[in-house]
Amino acid sequence: MTESERRRVIPLAIRAALFSVGMATFLLALKSVAAWHTGSVAMLGSLADTALDLLASLVTLYGVKLAAEPADHDHRFGHGKAEALAALFQVGLITASAIGIAWRAIVAFGDPARTQDADIGIGVSMVAIGATLILLAYQRRVIRQTGSVAILADNVHYQSDVLLNGSVIVALVLDQVLGWRGADPVMGIAIALWLGWGAFQASSNAIDQLMDKEWPEAERSAFIEVAARQPGLRGIHDFRTRRSGSHDFAQFHMEVGRELTVADAHEIVEGVERALRRAYPKVEVLIHLDPEGHVDTDNPLVEADVTPHWFGKRM
Repeated sequence: MTESERRRVIPLAIRAALFSVGMATFLLALKSVAAWHTGSVAMLGSLADTALDLLASLVTLYGVKLAAEPADHDHRFGHGKAEALAALFQVGLITASAIGIAWRAIVAFGDPARTQDADIGIGVSMVAIGATLILLAYQRRVIRQTGSVAILADNVHYQSDVLLNGSVIVALVLDQVLGWRGADPVMGIAIALWLGWGAFQASSNAIDQLMDKEWPEAERSAFIEVAARQPGLRGIHDFRTRRSGSHDFAQFHMEVGRELTVADAHEIVEGVERALRRAYPKVEVLIHLDPEGHVDTDNPLVEADVTPHWFGKRM
């Protein structure tokens, strides 16, 4: 990512994170009033989720700002993994909330107190759904422009809020309109299970980044195809990729004819780099030049993916 791209992308991601903080603060105040009036477990669960949304959005804001910092002397690959660390922090909060909500719902089964003021709870939930949809639309626009992993995770989390608020409406209607006294704690447990599933997904994505998991095979193949179309390239091996926040990294060994001069070989490398920059402007590429047919079998650090790729195909 060039410096001009970085200056354009960073403010967008930070503004999206600030928008999330403001929206969560507004919804927290609104739902606090509704939970007090209704006594609904489902509303209490939605309130707890919104409180975690606020904390998660604050952590996301910090993670986005830190991850956007350029590489420095102590962090030569940048600070992108701050987003994954922030996500794991959020996972811990979400898991604790899910356990608390499930426990409160189980207790409510033994003491099925009737909820009150359904109209307040339903009205607040409808306002929350509308406000969340506005936030989701804005976040999606920012994600398309920046590719921010942190904002993407925040977007997925707020998508669940739409379902959570919808479940509150269903619980209140079933409890007060139809008289189904157990509907409220059932919805509370459903919310807890949903939060637990979201925590699992978030932790999986964060761990993949921290463990430097390779790109999906389709992305790897498409990347290799772009490089392989460049003239003078005889083969590619030791292709490795990883993702760090909104930053992608790729490195590989490329082979050229043994008869070429250093200057001619360097010109081919630059052509490959230009093609990859055009197709993948946000990927940082590191290329090692080898003479045709060379495989570094003596280097213990180069063991994975030693099968050469010839013009984008494994041989």
